[in-house]
Amino acid sequence: MSRILAWFSCGDASAVACALALNTYAKHETIVARIVIKNEHEDNDRFAEDCSRWYNHPITELRSDKYADAWAVWEDRRYIAGIAGAPCTTELKKVVRFEFQKADDIHVWGFTAEEEKRAKQFRQSNPELHSVFPLIEAGLKKKDCHAIVRERGIELPAMYRLGFDNNNCIGCPKGGAGYWNMIRRHFPDRFERMRELSKRLGARLVKQDGERIFLDELRPTTGKQKDEVEIDCTPMCNSALAYLDSTDKSESPP
Repeated sequence: MSRILAWFSCGDASAVACALALNTYAKHETIVARIVIKNEHEDNDRFAEDCSRWYNHPITELRSDKYADAWAVWEDRRYIAGIAGAPCTTELKKVVRFEFQKADDIHVWGFTAEEEKRAKQFRQSNPELHSVFPLIEAGLKKKDCHAIVRERGIELPAMYRLGFDNNNCIGCPKGGAGYWNMIRRHFPDRFERMRELSKRLGARLVKQDGERIFLDELRPTTGKQKDEVEIDCTPMCNSALAYLDSTDKSESPP
């Protein structure tokens, strides 16, 4: 019987996707897997522990054997991000996943209803994977996932509480101008470190006035910035909560 790999990224969406997977595939071997990256906010460890208690299920931690963090990847590769993507994603996430997964695993991903196009592209780019997207199937958006996590009595991860849309690494090279201005405001040391490294490596990470620029050229007012995330439990959210509280488990994966 195939394993169920539910990928837990410390985001609210992946947390809810893992909860749905544990409910749906209760009669199968389900592994909730977290790839630990040191660049993430330290509050993620607290959030993972809270979710593990919610699930009444352990979270398996995986990490790169080669690189300590994303800074080590960027320095080693002399490349941060660009047309070829971000090497930190490959080295710290994909390589780790490749080493852990098995050919017949069923992968559960936390793509939300707003990300249906992205999920389709992911499936097309990874045809060798048996991927399922429970949040899209349930019509759940990010704001629903925030509400579900809070409804379960779990404090939202720190990055969300600061207003960030995603709970990824502090200083993600794929972030836009507004994101980097929020990093400058909340994590000035990380901003300064990336400003120095990107300038040294010649990486113009953001756009301003239609042109790629270095971070030290970024105006503090450029880009979309906010102080809180949207939280709203829609009818789809209420349906998901009811399902999570139910005892009706499916016999087999779809």
